[in-house]
Amino acid sequence: MTYSVKEIFYTLQGEGAQSGRPAVFCRFSGCNLWSGLERDRENAICNFCDTDFVGTDGENGGKFKNADALADKVASLWPDQALGKPYVVCTGGEPLLQLDVPLIKAFQSRGFEVAVETNGTLPAPKELDWVCVSPKDMNQMIQKTGDELKLVYPQDKVQPQDVDTLNFSHYFLQPKDEAGIDHTKEVVDYCLQHPKWKLSLQTHKIIGIS
Repeated sequence: MTYSVKEIFYTLQGEGAQSGRPAVFCRFSGCNLWSGLERDRENAICNFCDTDFVGTDGENGGKFKNADALADKVASLWPDQALGKPYVVCTGGEPLLQLDVPLIKAFQSRGFEVAVETNGTLPAPKELDWVCVSPKDMNQMIQKTGDELKLVYPQDKVQPQDVDTLNFSHYFLQPKDEAGIDHTKEVVDYCLQHPKWKLSLQTHKIIGIS
């Protein structure tokens, strides 16, 4: 299988339960809820995405001919395995359109713990080490278990009460990144009133890293 990847880079995880952890991010091209093109945003199922996942022209991006080729590229960006458990975050777009068991095993054979950040519309392989679901459409959500549920708030198609009884270890509300509107206070207020939920901030944006 050929994998289309927008970008691969080494940084700190900025969100959720693993916030602050060094990680190689592997951002796959493509999504099943929005084309990624501005002309389609208004009518997309998810129209508030803040990520460029179109094409393969980002840092270290490209088309990788097989799982080993992509896993080797990801492994080359980890500084030193002796200094900590290698960690790769597979994201997008929607990574589960491409992330498959052979690639997961290729990452793991190189020492990596493998995480996915998914919209929950596709099943997550059981071989994954960490599953973060960020639902965008309750009607299409089929992945209803995992390690972390991270809900962007507020949004129209999923409410916290729709998902707070699902089987996850961590529940996070994250303020929607919306031009001219700061949703942080309403997220804080909701978490205080519903203490099952924790606040997730996009700390990478706050401190100015990728």
